[in-house]
Amino acid sequence: MDLGLEGKRIMVAAASRGLGYGIARAVATDGARVSIAALTEPKIHEAAAGLRSETGAEVVSFPFDARDPASTEAWRDGTIAAFGGIDGLVVNAGGPPPGRFDDFDDDDWQAAFELTLLSSVRMIRSVLPSMRDAGQGSILTITSSSIKEPIDILLLSNVMRSGVVSLAKSLSQQLAAEHIRVNNLVPGSIDTDRLRSNITVQSNAAGISFDERWAQRSAAIPMGRFGNTDEFGRAGAFLLSDAASYITGQTLVVDGGIMKTVW
Repeated sequence: MDLGLEGKRIMVAAASRGLGYGIARAVATDGARVSIAALTEPKIHEAAAGLRSETGAEVVSFPFDARDPASTEAWRDGTIAAFGGIDGLVVNAGGPPPGRFDDFDDDDWQAAFELTLLSSVRMIRSVLPSMRDAGQGSILTITSSSIKEPIDILLLSNVMRSGVVSLAKSLSQQLAAEHIRVNNLVPGSIDTDRLRSNITVQSNAAGISFDERWAQRSAAIPMGRFGNTDEFGRAGAFLLSDAASYITGQTLVVDGGIMKTVW
């Protein structure tokens, strides 16, 4: 299937590794022009060099702090200067810290709001003028399984990421007539550095080896294994592409079947 990504200008946040990198790699492989950004230098520039070498695509990279509105605008402006416009945006940022309700004060709630929800508002707002000028666009948020099955120790994430999904749904209705689509992509257990770090913590707490805990977690997934970032990336590339031209306001889960929710 031709996804229609050839020459599309796509911004991907938090793309130095993991889920964001998986999407950047997938769209670059399909011929998109890709602008990637992340907090860490020089890792984001190393990631861009790797993508250019592997895919032959045009890839530019920028340092980016999702909590800083000036940083968001600088990334947008740099992308337009390089590519002339923006056709797609992947909204992505790190998650708030774990904890339960009594663990957090007002400052914690405000920090989570700025990192997860307000950063999404700012990223989307920054690209809309360019998409409107082009008469089309696709926006994709990377969110969390907690939007469907709240996770006890991730209260801040549960609340803020649910807000991102509500934002995306509302915008999908408002922007549809302008041919701008907005969707969400939910990762299940995808093999990333963060997953491996979590399993290390879990295995140490349980007094078992990493491999034992890895096997336990894998066995709980109906497909019997963790997903990889390429599989996640291809799902994201589809939703960003013209192949998904009649899909908006939807949430796609990439989890190997582990979630039991009907909706």
